[in-house]
Amino acid sequence: MATKPDSPVEPFKRAVANTMRAMGAEPELEIAFGTEPPQLKGLKARLPLPGRDLSKGDVAQTRGAADAFALKLAFHDDKTHSTYAPPGSSARSIFEAAEQARVESIGANAMKGVASNVEAALEARLKAKGYAQARDRNEAPLAEAVGLVVRERLTGRPVPKAGKAVVEAWREHIEAKAGGDLEKLFDSIKDQASFARMTRRILTDLGLGDELGDDPDGSDDESQDEATQEQSDNADSDAGESSEPQGSSAEEAEMSETDGEDGEQQAVEVDTEERASRSEADDTADGKQPWRPDQPFSGHNEPSYKVFTGQFDEIITAEELCDTEELTRLRAYLDQQLQALQGVVSRLANRLQRRLMAKQNRTWEFDLEEGILDAARLSRVVIDPMHPLSYKVEKDMNFRDTVVTLLLDNSGSMRGRPIMVAAMCADILARTLERCNVKVEILGFTTKAWKGGQSRDKWLGENKPPAPGRLNDLRHIIYKSADSPWRRARRNLGLMMREGLLKENIDGEALMWAHNRLIARQEKRRILMVISDGAPVDDSTLSVNAGNYLERHLRDVIESIETRSPVEIIAIGIGHDVTRYYKRAVTIVDAEQLGGAMTDKLAELFDEDDEKPARGARQRVKRPVRAPAPTAAR
Repeated sequence: MATKPDSPVEPFKRAVANTMRAMGAEPELEIAFGTEPPQLKGLKARLPLPGRDLSKGDVAQTRGAADAFALKLAFHDDKTHSTYAPPGSSARSIFEAAEQARVESIGANAMKGVASNVEAALEARLKAKGYAQARDRNEAPLAEAVGLVVRERLTGRPVPKAGKAVVEAWREHIEAKAGGDLEKLFDSIKDQASFARMTRRILTDLGLGDELGDDPDGSDDESQDEATQEQSDNADSDAGESSEPQGSSAEEAEMSETDGEDGEQQAVEVDTEERASRSEADDTADGKQPWRPDQPFSGHNEPSYKVFTGQFDEIITAEELCDTEELTRLRAYLDQQLQALQGVVSRLANRLQRRLMAKQNRTWEFDLEEGILDAARLSRVVIDPMHPLSYKVEKDMNFRDTVVTLLLDNSGSMRGRPIMVAAMCADILARTLERCNVKVEILGFTTKAWKGGQSRDKWLGENKPPAPGRLNDLRHIIYKSADSPWRRARRNLGLMMREGLLKENIDGEALMWAHNRLIARQEKRRILMVISDGAPVDDSTLSVNAGNYLERHLRDVIESIETRSPVEIIAIGIGHDVTRYYKRAVTIVDAEQLGGAMTDKLAELFDEDDEKPARGARQRVKRPVRAPAPTAAR
């Protein structure tokens, strides 16, 4: 019996997989092909799935992604990378772009075929992100520009067509600030540690030295540079008291506004001491503290955070964004994609349900004079007819009424498998908790547009006032309100599968919004679970403010909730270390682990002693949060 020949795609996939394992020197590497964005995590890789006709473009893109991952496995050391990687989000993005350019350039310089493949994959990625149409720096991320310039210097090959607009927007600035150090990069191309040190020098040249954190080598040269910079900053601040600084660009002036983070930290510490002293003064003679009502807040320790305009922001329900027919179709697609995973998450959810229902078990009071006849004690009456009958009464256990808010990151980086898994886990947990009489709210946050939208257009129309603050149109989505039953909101989660919904993420304001919705609830216990895969990023805002502007605001909002609010907050990071932001957090490597992480963290909370006051409630009475809301910068 003749066997059916393989599809031409299968031999190609096997050849690519074997080549990738050989180049990366990792025979145990697991390789899958799919329509989601390419990804490498540990020894698991996902590559673009080529079409059945194996077009030249598809073949080059798949080979390019495979070659790039193989080169990273061969020439990149995670431990060295984490040692030198800066903590600031903008600096880290540039650092990672330069490192990726380094490993790919090693292969490109050694093999022409690899160079062509990697360039084809890069061209496809740049086109997909729309950088070919970038008109100015506001639409061209600095990290992409630096990565392309570094690649150009290391390989001598021209910048891909789709990236020329990005490079030309920043080339003059990059070469003027860091041209000398860029020339030295090639000498350390095969030494990752040396290359990383040189990249950190380039970041200092570009004005991002305040995001580098501590020097991993303890270099005296860098310490001297920081001392010199500090003296220069002090001199500038002294001069600024009498007149405006001269000869500095608007961009440098904006960067200087964020210098002196040590002073800012000191101010936060003083504020903490002030809160403690006031709480002691508020104590009454009998040792009790006066009750204060829960109040919404808007970021207490970050008065400098501004919103240029909130005119175009929206809080919208899923039904308003999408008609019923499309929501039904998207929900069916979501169910179809996650059939294999649904059983696993359902089992975890059922385990959580059993633990919650166990806490709601009823107890009995025995030997009472009235109630339900206790049949187990009738033998006493038989033995002694004069003995009175024994009755029992069912008694409820103390189980505080609870509401849980699931706040899902709806940014573009969640596209593909992560957002699918997040939607399904939220759906199943909502159903599970509802069975246990725990109300659940499901919210999402993103922006209405890429690159600023109408807010940025208005800013441009007003002649670009400096330091405008947040410069994009927020979109906060209500997938399921706490009072809405799960059966009515189920299909709304399919909206996350809609093409074009996921854009950028401004986490701080989303956290405030979700928190303030919880504060308005009447339940005794309020839990906020945040699911995200990265730090806040909005190109429009970060292009005209400091690189860590949104991250600093997020940290301040988290600190306010964790120390001043009755709301209990948990965070789950998908491939992103959220433990550096949140006290109660967990980081998972793969989206497939999300269901287990969500159920485990919720179970931990419910396993705590219910008689013990909530963590935030104990501190809430000391001093209510009365910070003003972010004001429009006009």
